[in-house]
Amino acid sequence: MKAIESQLQIKLQRSSTDKTENSELSRRKFLTKIGIGTGASLLATQSIPAALANSKELAGTDTVFTKDDLPMSLSNGKRQSLSNGSHLSSTTLSSPNCIAASIETRLFASSNIGSDDARNQLALQRLACAGFKIQNPDITSRQYLRFAGTDGQRASDLQNIATGAIAAPKLLLGVRGGYGAMRLLPMIDWQTLGRIMQERGTILAGFSDVTAIQCALLAQGGMSSLAAPMLYSEFGKSQPDENSCRQFTEALTNPNLSIEVKNADSTSSKLPTILVTDNSQMLGQTLIGTIWGGNLSVVSALAGSPYLPRIDGGIVFLEDVGEQPYRIERMLYDLYLAGVFKNQQAIIFGALSGAGEDSYDARYDVSVVVRQLHKLTGLPIYNGMSFGHIERKQSFPLGARCQISLNTTGGYQLTFSDYPTIKADAINVEGLWQGS
Repeated sequence: MKAIESQLQIKLQRSSTDKTENSELSRRKFLTKIGIGTGASLLATQSIPAALANSKELAGTDTVFTKDDLPMSLSNGKRQSLSNGSHLSSTTLSSPNCIAASIETRLFASSNIGSDDARNQLALQRLACAGFKIQNPDITSRQYLRFAGTDGQRASDLQNIATGAIAAPKLLLGVRGGYGAMRLLPMIDWQTLGRIMQERGTILAGFSDVTAIQCALLAQGGMSSLAAPMLYSEFGKSQPDENSCRQFTEALTNPNLSIEVKNADSTSSKLPTILVTDNSQMLGQTLIGTIWGGNLSVVSALAGSPYLPRIDGGIVFLEDVGEQPYRIERMLYDLYLAGVFKNQQAIIFGALSGAGEDSYDARYDVSVVVRQLHKLTGLPIYNGMSFGHIERKQSFPLGARCQISLNTTGGYQLTFSDYPTIKADAINVEGLWQGS
């Protein structure tokens, strides 16, 4: 009887607390939202934002990925754990359209371990089917603590190219994000690496925590990179997003990539697509500059370091996931107070997903934060770029020349140039989602 009374008291306390608090994430609230059974198993291995994103997958909503890149996969709308790899261990790609792999490709694992070997293997098969000749697939099995190898091992993925111990490939593809890339920055000769990559026309691709690598490469090596999906986080999914795969290939092969943005929904539906002080300022205006940036959390952490690009007349791109509005604003203030937005022409926001509501006042949301940044900087802010921790990603070059112009629908167009590409006929795009 005492046990029953104790359980009732706990339930009443939880009910009372839930009524008085807002929707700011906590472990208890998360368990309430998705069910104690599922929540307990997820929280044993994942952060709250990661588990919340998984719960959105369960609900059948548009997938929102976390900085840790979800270690789970979906099939026909149902969750399938790949931890033992049993249903993928014998996977073979059924498509007869696989082509001979000819694109010299090396992986770099700068951050978290890709903990599911079956998922890694499926991703490797797909890339091979699509025409990418992976030279070092074994690095997907490395592990040191939470990382994909020791700092020395992970740094060597790039430093060996800088020293000439390994020839520069055509594509350097990140394995996954999470955390850990920042630990490697002082260990790599970025100036030499950038020079070698420029001579070879090497493309480094990734996002999320890989932002640290991309910023350092641009800041000290003067070399562009590609904001794009990665091995584990996209191509290892049971059902990769075809749109993301096609856009990945388009960005790899089109020397004059163009992207249309029609609305601000990826950033906030409460924002205008283009935020300016006076709309007349935008009439006939075209901006041209070097686009740079990436994940906001990583960019802000680099403020004041020699690894953050200092580009005169640049265009800053920022995205993030699972951060409360006040945390987004604090990171933007980090950059503002460090003078990062000085001498920049504009700011472009990609997806700011999973921000949730403020626990003190629900009116204080992403749109308020972005408007405050506009007030501080006076810069035009372009919202809704379809890139970040979302399912449908539009890959694009960072560190390249970017032109922003208005389109006829009230949105804007981004056109890129001056970055390396790959011959289109060397890629079989359908291979990237075969075996789904």
